[in-house]
Amino acid sequence: MASLVLPRPHWPGLLLGLAGVTLVLALLPQPTKLPVFAVALALGVAFVLLDYGFAGGYRALLEQGDGRALGASFIAPAVAALVVLPVGLLADGFGRFVAPIGLPLLGGAMVFGVGMQLANGCGSGTLVAAGQGSRRMWVALPFFCLGGVLGSLMVPAAMRLPDLGVVDFGALFGPWGGLAVTLAVLLAGALLVLRGAWPPAAALRAGAIIGALAGLMFLASGLPWGITTGLTLWGAKAATMMGADMPAAAFWAEGWTRAALEGPVLALDSSLADVGLLLGALLAAAAQGRLRHRQPLGLRGAAGAALGGVLMGVGARLAFGCNVGAFLGGGASGSLHGVLWVAATLPGCWLGIRLRPMFGLPTSPGPAAPPPHPPRSPPSALPAP
Repeated sequence: MASLVLPRPHWPGLLLGLAGVTLVLALLPQPTKLPVFAVALALGVAFVLLDYGFAGGYRALLEQGDGRALGASFIAPAVAALVVLPVGLLADGFGRFVAPIGLPLLGGAMVFGVGMQLANGCGSGTLVAAGQGSRRMWVALPFFCLGGVLGSLMVPAAMRLPDLGVVDFGALFGPWGGLAVTLAVLLAGALLVLRGAWPPAAALRAGAIIGALAGLMFLASGLPWGITTGLTLWGAKAATMMGADMPAAAFWAEGWTRAALEGPVLALDSSLADVGLLLGALLAAAAQGRLRHRQPLGLRGAAGAALGGVLMGVGARLAFGCNVGAFLGGGASGSLHGVLWVAATLPGCWLGIRLRPMFGLPTSPGPAAPPPHPPRSPPSALPAP
């Protein structure tokens, strides 16, 4: 009988994570924020235990023609939509991420795609890998915040560009008809990416778990889960501390952005959730002894992380979010921009993949998975970021 080998925890990392959780609990601006933090911790743990991410799926599709990882990710907004769309339309106190389709969305998503491949991770991936101790992501993270601030300065001008307006399935077809159309559009997007392949069951389960937790985040906060608003706020607060007059910029002059800038950093749900995601990843990785802080990062790698972070921050602000805020949150909200965000990201990923060797990064996500079982027919079935 084989003996059971238990992982050896990384005790300093585990203690650091517990200290971080304790500090956040002590600094919570109000007890009603606790569910947001709890769900964010669960998301951080889930990302690590499930080894879940978005960036590699784009590379597998563009480099190897293997769309199974990216196609499987469409289940996350589909599961979240079961909660977000009807509750967002039928219950008071809840909102959805609905954004116009235009040049800011298309251009911002392309810029984000380049940055995602140079940094080797997206918004959620940056925080999760930083929680796991990745040196690359600890370089990318502050530059992501900087890019978010730069993007926020571009938003007012970008929003004056012509667009095709909002396509909101919930508004067009009602809560239940809108949900049906949303699920059909997400299924169509997945089938286009899969091109007859069938995603691994483990990838579908992982995406469904992330989607369910995103639905819980929506119930806890009143809005779909977002990443990049919190990172942009961190950058704006840092700029303010260094003497920048952020309220002089139109984006930060009034409304919820001005309130977030002047309030505690943990008062904004996206900011609190970002901290929780990072700490959850740290706790999960440390408990398993899987911290990545010893992996070396040379100058080329650091340069790629910095440039990728800036591009992701700028692109996310212009495109109303990242894989989480735009694709997952927008898709779950019944907004067509969520699915189009993925399509617009692909050209940027294509360019970013070709720039990766300049920064010491491989162009392939690894060997392609073995071919699936004999083909079978699949069953039918934010602007805030």
